[in-house]
Amino acid sequence: MELTISKQAQQWFDREITLNENQGIRFYGKVYGSTPIHEGFSVGLSVDTPQQPIVETIVDNRLYFIEETDQWFFANHDLIVDYDEKLDEPCYRFVQL
Repeated sequence: MELTISKQAQQWFDREITLNENQGIRFYGKVYGSTPIHEGFSVGLSVDTPQQPIVETIVDNRLYFIEETDQWFFANHDLIVDYDEKLDEPCYRFVQL
């Protein structure tokens, strides 16, 4: 499993989210919405401190991660975090492994 953050998404996170020391941006599966891999669930994000990350990516000194407890949601897929210019928010693509 890989976690990729596009340059445009990184710029959005820099602009919109402040992190304290040892914090990062966590991606997880949340109830409500829909993704190509899970009906009734969508990708959520939060500012959090990693506990048991299964994947971590650092872009411009900013940590992005997925916790072991969310492995069920991302299993057998890479997550690409991009930027939706029209909605001015992150968007997500799943690539099956």
